[in-house]
Amino acid sequence: MIARVIILGFFFLLVGCDRDDNKGSSQQKAAEVAATRRPALSLAEERRKFKTTLVRRPRDEEPLAEPPSALFRIVHYESPAGKLPAYLSVAPEDGKRRPALIWIHGGVCNSVGPMWEPGPPENDQSASAFREAGIVTMYPALRGGNDGPGTEEGFLGEVDDIIAARDYLSQQDSVDPHRIYLGGHSTGGTMALLAAESSDRFRAVFSFGPVGDVEGYGPEYLPFDTSNPREMKLRSPAHWLASITTPTFVFEGEKPVTNIGWLEAMGRMSQNPAIRFMPVPGGNHFSILYPMTHLIAQKILHDDGTVPNFTFTDAELNSAMSK
Repeated sequence: MIARVIILGFFFLLVGCDRDDNKGSSQQKAAEVAATRRPALSLAEERRKFKTTLVRRPRDEEPLAEPPSALFRIVHYESPAGKLPAYLSVAPEDGKRRPALIWIHGGVCNSVGPMWEPGPPENDQSASAFREAGIVTMYPALRGGNDGPGTEEGFLGEVDDIIAARDYLSQQDSVDPHRIYLGGHSTGGTMALLAAESSDRFRAVFSFGPVGDVEGYGPEYLPFDTSNPREMKLRSPAHWLASITTPTFVFEGEKPVTNIGWLEAMGRMSQNPAIRFMPVPGGNHFSILYPMTHLIAQKILHDDGTVPNFTFTDAELNSAMSK
């Protein structure tokens, strides 16, 4: 049941998916104007000084489903909200340290469904390409999800949970603590971008189809006081692109349905060389996931130097989408 809710949620959470969408366009223009006023403090510094006001306290009381023991185990990681559950892929007990990746799915991403069930190539949201390539993969529930402690905050405290999941991974015997990556799709892509703006502890970040302003997600996904512009700003990554120091790659398909308008708008706003905004030809918000996660997985396997060494060429994107 959780998986069905997650997948359906993706289709209702696209913001500004058409270039002619008036609301999306107005949000983008407002964000571009705001981006010219560079914040005096980083997002991490601003978040530390801020206390959110929640008008609702949504929670999911359904625990994680039992995974196939050959593929995943359920673990619990310590976050500011308490001990939160997660799926962690099973790695060989051979003493080797491997790259690892945290994946945040779309929809209401506080809870995690059975991510071991890959979808069709045109809409595979499981990110199983990483696990299949031998990359340790973690799918964390975030505060208020899967019968865990805390309550959903809508793109704020959840960022701290993602960073805490990274710290948990770094302590695992099978994981190379210097090669921990973060990826996410749709709302998960927005979360990944906010995490990149809040922390430099990931080796690289891959954000698929994020938005720059979370207002368009709708009130049902925003449990805080939306009349307070500061609440909204601290959750909207377009305002904090200058805070990113980690290599960060933002992908979106050019064909409907898509959030390509936000990718283009944030590309115009940003002067930060740490971020690359990459439209993917021939794909949409969903169909780029299968080929691009396979491409990124191979890049991660070869990223074994002392510093990250990532490049994505137009030819590589075209080749991945043509397979």
